[in-house]
Amino acid sequence: MKCLELQNQDSEEVLYDSQLDLQEIVFVIQSQSNSFHMSWAERQRADLLQQTQSLTQTPPPVLLLHSLTDNEGDWSILPLLPYFSSLFGKNSSWLVFLEEETNVKVTKLLQALRKFDRRKEWFLGKPLHDEESTIIHHYAFAENPSIFKYPDFSAAWALSIPLLDRLANKVRDDPLKSDFTIDLKHEVALYIWENGQGPRLTAVPELCTEPEHSPTAQHCATTLRRPAPLCGEPVKKEDIFVAVKTCKKFHSERVPVVKKTWEREASLLEYYSDHTDPSIPTIDLGVPNTERDQVQAMEMPWHGEVRGVVIEGRIFCSLLAPPPEPYMHFLPQRGHCGKTFAILERYISDAVPKTSWLLVVDDDTLISLPRLHMLLSCYDPSEPVCLGERYGYGLGQGGYSYITGGGGMVFSRAAVVRLLASDCKCYSNDAPDDMVLGMCLNALGLPVTHSSLFHQARPEDYSRDFLAHQVPISFHKHWNIDPVAVFNRWLKDESMSTSPHGLNKSTKEEL
Repeated sequence: MKCLELQNQDSEEVLYDSQLDLQEIVFVIQSQSNSFHMSWAERQRADLLQQTQSLTQTPPPVLLLHSLTDNEGDWSILPLLPYFSSLFGKNSSWLVFLEEETNVKVTKLLQALRKFDRRKEWFLGKPLHDEESTIIHHYAFAENPSIFKYPDFSAAWALSIPLLDRLANKVRDDPLKSDFTIDLKHEVALYIWENGQGPRLTAVPELCTEPEHSPTAQHCATTLRRPAPLCGEPVKKEDIFVAVKTCKKFHSERVPVVKKTWEREASLLEYYSDHTDPSIPTIDLGVPNTERDQVQAMEMPWHGEVRGVVIEGRIFCSLLAPPPEPYMHFLPQRGHCGKTFAILERYISDAVPKTSWLLVVDDDTLISLPRLHMLLSCYDPSEPVCLGERYGYGLGQGGYSYITGGGGMVFSRAAVVRLLASDCKCYSNDAPDDMVLGMCLNALGLPVTHSSLFHQARPEDYSRDFLAHQVPISFHKHWNIDPVAVFNRWLKDESMSTSPHGLNKSTKEEL
């Protein structure tokens, strides 16, 4: 085999592998168990296979992640590594992961992969980095956050088979122990890096997040189909009921922000509190607010370099630097499980108008309702849809997924009816509502549907390059920001019929 030595962006020696065939690449589409997402992934698979056919090559394996096993945690990738290794370790060279919106130019991708010696360990992708240490990454690399690179999944990312095989053995020999899966792309990179013992992410310029038809994407092997889907007419205001959770102590601090920013776009909205305030107005559901989680956290001492917060006897997160705010900001929103279930009961009662969709948010959630209306055009409310930013708990040990509450939790009426018809309830009024709902959904076999457009944290807590190709729907927290200014910059559209970056009816994607 003739090889030509080249230099990649990190000045590491690589080899030009002219004999790599397309059938040696295993494509894994990070698909989801929802009819819209399954249709999108099937179209993506068909496109890949059609390109292969036009090249008159043997088709590569193209897998849909949601359909591989019955394990709820498959979306977290790491538990599946032994599965991939056993099936493809002998006859393949690369495992390439794609998100549903990733468009692939197969010929250019093959050319890009040929620059790397498949006999070595490679972790390839488009690198992201943190500008400052962030809660969603447990304040890792606090002294120099930008030093650690992790892949933008939208651009695709790849593992060479030698690296896959070693990681698979590691998973088999040392079962995954991390309790929480919060930002998968960062956590996968940390696992692979292995405290400096494993490879760092190698940047591949051909893996891009440019729009599909952008003139700047001519060199790209991957692009994005569009910023976000629109599958028909946006859902009407009158078909979404909005529930805002608040409490007396925040009536004068947080509720005014909601009223200044996004409340006007809601046709049906109620504020739920522990105190009736006619001036807002709020509704007291008879569930008292609690500070128990905050008190527990404030009593937790911090020791050495590894620090944590204990909730219900478990460490919620471990940090590498002192927290820049009171410990309570690391916690889910003080439980409120009893309040959330009372909202669900009220939603299906005759006390409120009947709608297809329920949105539950915190009083410090910033959200674009017009963008949500467009996103929901892709989902069937007759299905049990539970939509938002997906987190995981104990996924390596058969745990469950849940929609993190701060970014907003969206439920179809069908999902709420199924939830309340079950025996699943709060184990205490102040239990973490989003996690309890996740346990309920898991027990019922109902999928949690992820959208990266919902955000549990502030814009500052995400990579600038990651947000650059998004039209976000929500952010969360008022800490150390001007929330009105954040809303105006990130979530406010000039008109209700047209949002930024060309998101309008002309982008409609009929499925």
